Amino acid sequence: MGSVRFDEKDYLACCGSSKFSKEMAALSPFSSLDVAIIAARDIWFNKVDVTGWLEAFAAHPAIGQKPSISHSNNVSAQLSEAYVSFTYTLAVITHTRALNSGARESSQQPLQLLIELANWNSQYRQKFGFVFLICAAGRSSPEILDELKRRFSNRPIVEFEIAAQEQMKITEIRLSKLFSDKANTAAPSYQHQATAAEKAGEDRVSVLGFHLAPAASERTSSAPTQTRPPVTTHVLDIGQGRPAYGINVRLEIWKGQQPCPSFADAGPGSWVLLGSGTTDKDGRSGQLMSTVDAASPGVYRISFDTGRYCPDGFFPFVSIVFEIKESQKFEHFHVPLLLSPFSFSTYRGS
Repeated sequence: MGSVRFDEKDYLACCGSSKFSKEMAALSPFSSLDVAIIAARDIWFNKVDVTGWLEAFAAHPAIGQKPSISHSNNVSAQLSEAYVSFTYTLAVITHTRALNSGARESSQQPLQLLIELANWNSQYRQKFGFVFLICAAGRSSPEILDELKRRFSNRPIVEFEIAAQEQMKITEIRLSKLFSDKANTAAPSYQHQATAAEKAGEDRVSVLGFHLAPAASERTSSAPTQTRPPVTTHVLDIGQGRPAYGINVRLEIWKGQQPCPSFADAGPGSWVLLGSGTTDKDGRSGQLMSTVDAASPGVYRISFDTGRYCPDGFFPFVSIVFEIKESQKFEHFHVPLLLSPFSFSTYRGS
């Protein structure tokens, strides 16, 4: 496929930020999807400001509402409206089938889950000011609800960045669909006749208020192909309010005699280096491990040479140890470091 050009409204269908769509259209045409995604990430994280992030978040409909007709992006609105219809239809069909089979107790679960999702998303929106966003690839609805409950306890500044990361995942998937539709010279996929399950699999993205995915055991699609390593990181200097440039980073996996290191275990040869890098001007370390579809389950350690970056600080280095379980091997783990001279924090992003 040669260079592909789209206009602003096409990119607005992928991400509801007008700044994003204008920047992407200005850089168009792109020689490939990969080139477009690289440009999209740079624009989203480095050129779109807080107002633009909120504008993109607001393009997703709230629980129980259809997309606003005042929004200039009709394509995105139709796609989102399809998800609203899908959610309601799936809940009703599941409820009806369960009643017909006599399983009265289980028949209440989809509707009860939908109500619980709505209640939690309402609380989330009141706390953070925007709708809950999550990439639903490989996750069932109960898992999504658990993630909502877990993220609800985040500080607003932490949750704001996580939401931006989730929005970028949504954008990448929609860009992929946009390029695929162009290559196949076919009508947009939301106009095709398809079952509810097929529609759910096409985008694999959930705005929690209106997405109720089938359980993991009901899915027949294979694991999604990854476009980045399973583990990534970046470092923010919260003391100076900017990305931390020039910090050496190492990623290791535990290969000791015991399946998991103990609190005091630091035996030689127990940790195996997967990769290393140095943070760039955006605080990102680059690739620390190979890009694979599934991460190896186990205990990982990511270490930062903070003493070299901040010689007068309290921490000569910082190491963060975390575990990827078998059930999580298809997920992405973003493990950032928020650093100041006398404190640091981290969280599991995605």
